Amino acid sequence: FRRQGFAISRATQSVWCGDVADLAEPLYELMAERVRASHVVTTDDTILPMLAKGKTANARMWVYVGDAAQPYNIFDFTLDRSRNGPLRFLKDYRQVLVADAYGGYNGVVAGNQITRAGCWAHLRRKFVEAEKAAPPMAREAVERVRALYALERQAEKATAEERFHLRQHKTAPLLAELRQRLLIWKEQLLPRHPMAEAIQYALTEWTELNVFCSDGAVPIDNNISEREMKRIVLNRKNSLFVGNPRGGRTAAILASITSTCRRHDINPQRYLTQLLIHLPSLPSSQLHQWLPDQWKQRQPAPPLNS
Repeated sequence: FRRQGFAISRATQSVWCGDVADLAEPLYELMAERVRASHVVTTDDTILPMLAKGKTANARMWVYVGDAAQPYNIFDFTLDRSRNGPLRFLKDYRQVLVADAYGGYNGVVAGNQITRAGCWAHLRRKFVEAEKAAPPMAREAVERVRALYALERQAEKATAEERFHLRQHKTAPLLAELRQRLLIWKEQLLPRHPMAEAIQYALTEWTELNVFCSDGAVPIDNNISEREMKRIVLNRKNSLFVGNPRGGRTAAILASITSTCRRHDINPQRYLTQLLIHLPSLPSSQLHQWLPDQWKQRQPAPPLNS
């Protein structure tokens, strides 16, 4: 606005953001419904401070990233980190959830018969953090995890079936060898040793960490959802907090739309301009046409360079 010569107060812009979020909420709910239709959903969460009496409360922002068949990124605001947030969002979900070892997922997974897949990036981080306490073990563990990622890079453009066969023939033996090394190291360390804690994390999560090996559509980690949380961290630095639950909901809806636009290489300003013009008079039966990926397909192809 400043570049274009407009002086608009922050309060007015905040009201506009809330109005846009209210208008776009049906589209947001449709995107969330599509994400829950995914075979694989990756998730992560972070603190989003919210104003409270005399202090800021540690509210949370969650992200749920749909798979290639349901290419939408949905943010969800909650007042705390209890399991009620994912339990509500994933109420009808029955497939694969890629997530860290946060205990709040346990009731959701068991209650919904969801398969939870673990995150190898989280595991690798545990060994890196324990490196000073046991350098040789840490280096070997990280090298073994690096070998798993090398195979994943080979299968980056493969189909899910091709990736499954690669993992069964090449990844599975590496996993078996790593588990044996973890069991040996565990016997050599005291329980409270930092490396012992990293090893125990791996062994406790071993079933979840192996899910990707039996399903070619499941990623090895939830890094894609962690990357999406960077926009929330950046917003947290810029705006410091949300003012109330409605502000958190507004942030979630707008972040979902802009994040999904970025996923499809769409200019969010262009998309939102057209969306806000048409949405007030749009029949609900045509709402799906304004999903970002569907909208992009209707756009004229850019002219060829002369």
